[in-house]
Amino acid sequence: MKPSEPQTVQSEAQLPAPAKPTDWLRITAWVLLICGSIILLMPFAWMVKSSLSTEQVVQSGEVWVGFGQGGPQWENYPDSLARMDFLNALANTVFITFFSIVGMVLSSSLVGFGFARFRFRGRKPLFILMLSTMMLPPQVTMIPVFVLWRYLGVIDTFWPLVLPMCLAGPFFVFMFRQFFSQIPEDLVEAARIDGASNMRIYFQLMLPLSKPVIAITAIYTFMGVWNDFLGPLIYLNSPEKNTLALALNAFRGQYGISDAHLLMAASFVCMFPCVVLFFAAQRYFIEGVSTSGMKG
Repeated sequence: MKPSEPQTVQSEAQLPAPAKPTDWLRITAWVLLICGSIILLMPFAWMVKSSLSTEQVVQSGEVWVGFGQGGPQWENYPDSLARMDFLNALANTVFITFFSIVGMVLSSSLVGFGFARFRFRGRKPLFILMLSTMMLPPQVTMIPVFVLWRYLGVIDTFWPLVLPMCLAGPFFVFMFRQFFSQIPEDLVEAARIDGASNMRIYFQLMLPLSKPVIAITAIYTFMGVWNDFLGPLIYLNSPEKNTLALALNAFRGQYGISDAHLLMAASFVCMFPCVVLFFAAQRYFIEGVSTSGMKG
């Protein structure tokens, strides 16, 4: 029996180790994530495929079968952009988006700096009141705000779309306030001893340190303003002031959507900057979740 014991031990050592429960959980999570990603990418793939197909293929619903006669229809893209006056709509959208981002970053960071670093009477109630406005649906204030802008005589201009972005957003103020609260007080006091004013501390100390929050605010503002349809639809009347979202209405005919293949091509071009921005700055989305959850 003794000579056979080493052989038994060796054979047992060669057996694969049983899978741990954590391994099965990891495999299950990966499978679910892959399946979910495929499901979420299906509409995007359908849009790209439709943008390269003929109108007959799209209307028949046989998009996955083929592109139609002649193969991929690459001419759908220049035709769709010419129909929607793409360059003019792109210029308007870039103008509104740029000044909206600048206004939102400066105003939200300034208000967040005030809530984080200044002690004044009613600070906490005002902060809670500001956060409570996030629960107010925009449809409730839509008509009063429109009446206000009409009274000011700025309908059919870009002011109603840009100026509200310069008045700070509650969610972004909350993120800036949380971030500024984590900066050591000794660093701020050292700047005050050196003779720095509050505005100098804000511009030369707080803003350079808050680059991750600035990136998050810029990304979310870009996504919201670039894809906004309701705001330009309400305040812009002249065709030459259309944004990209409004320009897509050029494909709406009397009996519904006309030239759906051109609409898919134009939609892909309009959403392409958002897709590129997401993949280029996806780590900031994760930082946004962690920043908003910091203790303050």
